[in-house]
Amino acid sequence: MPEKPAIRIDRVSKTFRLGDGRELTALTDIDLSIASGEFVALLGPSGCGKSTILRLVAALEAATAGRVTIEGRAPAELCQSHRLGVAFQDHALLPWLDIEANVALPFHLAGRPVDGARVRDLIALVGLTGFEKARPRQLSGGMRQRASIARALVLEPEVLLLDEPFGALDAVTRRQMNVELQRIWSRHRITTLLVTHSVDEALFLADRVVVMSGRPGRVILDLPAPFARPRAPSVMREPAFHDLVDQLTEALEPEGAHA
Repeated sequence: MPEKPAIRIDRVSKTFRLGDGRELTALTDIDLSIASGEFVALLGPSGCGKSTILRLVAALEAATAGRVTIEGRAPAELCQSHRLGVAFQDHALLPWLDIEANVALPFHLAGRPVDGARVRDLIALVGLTGFEKARPRQLSGGMRQRASIARALVLEPEVLLLDEPFGALDAVTRRQMNVELQRIWSRHRITTLLVTHSVDEALFLADRVVVMSGRPGRVILDLPAPFARPRAPSVMREPAFHDLVDQLTEALEPEGAHA
């Protein structure tokens, strides 16, 4: 029997009711399966529903039609047992806590004793040893995002959800964080769903890149990334990488753009 997918988005549609009584269909008939330990990136134009998919998987929204499951269970079950790790573009670190306390925060929220060794190991994993007692404002944007990723991993989640985690960073720092995220992911191989606007980032990090249409969002391309791991930044200079970037970029263009 085939292995049950870690994340199953089964013919999901999502409609929002606006304040004036109108309805807005964000997603239509999304069908997507993500295997255990797989890294999938979602690409699409602004407003296509990429973040809505992430919010459905994170149990922050409910589908209007269809069903979302994680390991065959409702996402809310994993949230309640703190088995989902989430990192957003806004790192959301608490400014009055130092980095060590921010990374340890999920233990307190889950009502568990803090595993100090786990916290220290993750701070080391994301390259922040020596900055444990720093406040977020004392760190660069890239360092704050490292701390946010450490916090998302601290309870050993089954699924990691990343919503434009590096979108606010400059190009050089973003490239460095892509390399760091790949290193961290390779260590844990957690099932990961990444939302990004960057074609290069998606192709460098993911096992598969899923492209969505403009609103209402639907899947229009599901492309495997055929590059062996670990991936050095030099892979982005290979002709095969550029060919796939071109294919993905063309898929992102509005329908009729080539007419």
